[in-house]
Amino acid sequence: MPHYQAWEEFTRAAEKLYLADPMKVRVVLKYRHCDGNLCIKVTDDVAVSTERAPRASHTSGILQCLLYRTDQAQDVKKIEKFHSQLMRLMVAKESRSAAMETD
Repeated sequence: MPHYQAWEEFTRAAEKLYLADPMKVRVVLKYRHCDGNLCIKVTDDVAVSTERAPRASHTSGILQCLLYRTDQAQDVKKIEKFHSQLMRLMVAKESRSAAMETD
């Protein structure tokens, strides 16, 4: 599971994963108060469905699971904006690729 240190790299990889197959992308936000960490994870169905499966099933598809973790308050706004952008794309009826480029 790639853990991204740079926000820009994470957003580019997450957008690419989303645009590849929008119906299979899952986004998870997790906040741990004890650590003060906010984590955003973007996965596809292949990664989620095969994580608990036997090792042999991993050969059927490429696993995609992207992770960005921060404890900085200034990054929360970035994560919130990106998350809302993805949610808008998921419910939009217009072309998803055109909407991602305009934001």
